[in-house]
Amino acid sequence: MTTKLDIIIAGGGRVGFQTAEMLDDLGHDVRIVERDGERCEQIADAYFATVIEGDAANPDILEQAAVDRADAVAALTGETGLNLAVCMAAERLSPEIRSVCRIDRAAGESYTRFVDAVLFPERAGARVAVNEIIGGDVQTLADVTGTLDIMQIRVVEGAPAANKTLQEIRFPSGTLVISDDDGERIARPDTTLDPGRRYIVAVEPDVAGEVMNLLRG
Repeated sequence: MTTKLDIIIAGGGRVGFQTAEMLDDLGHDVRIVERDGERCEQIADAYFATVIEGDAANPDILEQAAVDRADAVAALTGETGLNLAVCMAAERLSPEIRSVCRIDRAAGESYTRFVDAVLFPERAGARVAVNEIIGGDVQTLADVTGTLDIMQIRVVEGAPAANKTLQEIRFPSGTLVISDDDGERIARPDTTLDPGRRYIVAVEPDVAGEVMNLLRG
């Protein structure tokens, strides 16, 4: 059972609102800090989270949001600099708090030096779009860190790796086959890549094409 968490969301826009709504559905306590008064009224009408009007980068506002008892703060406004300021202020006021910072493409992963985690919602949306466009045989499941991807790939009949065990296949460095067929077991050296079956694979981007050629032909 998931532990109930106490969470502050900075920013009640599209990303912040939906994140707060999902956290509430999972049974967590959520407080939203939003600068726009009209938006605060709209969120309040949803009746699922406490709403505080103000700038979440302001220590007084964070204290009003009870940052000292929060397990996590997620700064999800559309401004990377503001989000970083919110996370850093929260960590100063409550050193044990977990901080999550929304970034833009230009910011990259460098902010992980200052916060516990970063997220780039536009990339997540793009991943879903790519999956839908490509279809069901190759699905990107998640970014682990940087550009490393976890993918679910269906092996094609006649592909170089089809009907071979992992110990027989010369995957390039930067590849890890994680699951047995259809994700039922952790892959082992004697795991055979059966055509038509799906396998979960972690891959670095510079060898993704070579891996696809081995599995898809």
